[in-house]
Amino acid sequence: MSVAAAQAETLVLAALPAQAWKNGAGRTRELAVEPAGAGFEDFGWRISVAELSRDAPFSAFPGVDRCIVLLDGPGLQLRAADGSFEHRLEQPHRPFCFAGEHAVDAQLLGGPGRDLNVMTRRGRWRSGLQAFAEAGRLDAGADAVLLLSTAGRWSVDGAVPCTLQAGEARLWRQAPGPLRLQPQDGAARALAVQLWRMP
Repeated sequence: MSVAAAQAETLVLAALPAQAWKNGAGRTRELAVEPAGAGFEDFGWRISVAELSRDAPFSAFPGVDRCIVLLDGPGLQLRAADGSFEHRLEQPHRPFCFAGEHAVDAQLLGGPGRDLNVMTRRGRWRSGLQAFAEAGRLDAGADAVLLLSTAGRWSVDGAVPCTLQAGEARLWRQAPGPLRLQPQDGAARALAVQLWRMP
């Protein structure tokens, strides 16, 4: 078994503890952070799922690049306080990226929902997000990978094959090599987060 395969772990979203946002305005479940155990001020990258139940400002993260992806619910209207952008996050599985320095207000578009958040420390890490609704492949090259089944059941073929149910994620903290994803039912949806260490 390769080192990367040995260090892969399966995460169950519902079993992860809910934490308060950095600014206390919402709740989040942390899927993974690098290095393990890092806090808000010293992470290299962080992946979490936010639970949105009311209008609230986003926490500021200077020096951090952020990508947000709607998982379920009607969505959000995002507005930067300095007027630099306004965005309706209403299509699931379509990432929107912005700089963490921005003060951003988030207004619900009709009800509660959840979103995936990926944060990378600028100059140290960068990320890429890919959505799957059918069979696909992730090429080798990323330094870390997280796969999240957001609906249905998936088989993942790699160094050590695995199966993911809805709400389960598989995390590789070291380069896992190529991965092949195969949906096991028609409703299957998944998100892949790839992370690269900057030179």
